[in-house]
Amino acid sequence: MPRYALKVEYDGAPFAGWQRQAEQPSVQGAIEAALARLEPGPHKIAAAGRTDAGVHGLAQVAHCDLVKDWEPFKLMGAVNYHLKPAPVAVVACAQVAEDWHARFSALERRYLFRLLMRRPPETLEAGRVWRVPQSLDVAAMREGARHLLGKHDFTTFRSSICQAKSPVKTLDALEIEEAEGLGGPELRFHLSARSFLHNQVRSIVGTLERVGAGSWAPEDVKTALEAKDRAACGPVCPPQGLYLAGVGYPQDPFS
Repeated sequence: MPRYALKVEYDGAPFAGWQRQAEQPSVQGAIEAALARLEPGPHKIAAAGRTDAGVHGLAQVAHCDLVKDWEPFKLMGAVNYHLKPAPVAVVACAQVAEDWHARFSALERRYLFRLLMRRPPETLEAGRVWRVPQSLDVAAMREGARHLLGKHDFTTFRSSICQAKSPVKTLDALEIEEAEGLGGPELRFHLSARSFLHNQVRSIVGTLERVGAGSWAPEDVKTALEAKDRAACGPVCPPQGLYLAGVGYPQDPFS
């Protein structure tokens, strides 16, 4: 059976997350239902990462196995036709080797978090950013972020329901970019690692927001990390500002 890689973009707001669920809408379920309109199912697709409810996808990657030998461009169009009106789109498609796996072949996951700094409620960007009502000290946040780079036990920044076998992860990049968004000044957090713990990104951003607001000193981030205790973590920020921004492979299947 030919295997196809799909690069997927989606609005996470109406979904209970990526993963298929029996009685709630999911991104995986929407794509599998679309595939079933093309070929008799059931279809089970695998993805590079399982995003939570409300988290968006800019470049999620999944793979599927089909009976028919599809031309990738036509498969992309057919899937998108049957995805309507769900806010999900396949933006690239490629045939890959039968042993290629969206999750296990991946070398890197990249996440983006958007934080909007303004007092009035967000309107056009509602559901796309986390709004905080004051400006933040970006230099202090960057100083605090440096303590998290590299290989660490991230128990402090791990959800209590995380199913990962080990809390030890290597955070390869954590950059904080200042940008002017549609709704005003934004901070954009760019994080990359081979893999992340459940709620790790949102826990990190929520903690760094406390540094930017002056409630924490930058060195308090190091203290929290070394505590290896979930109770030492800052607030976990909401999901709507988080995006799975990209997945890296030894060779880009879409190039």
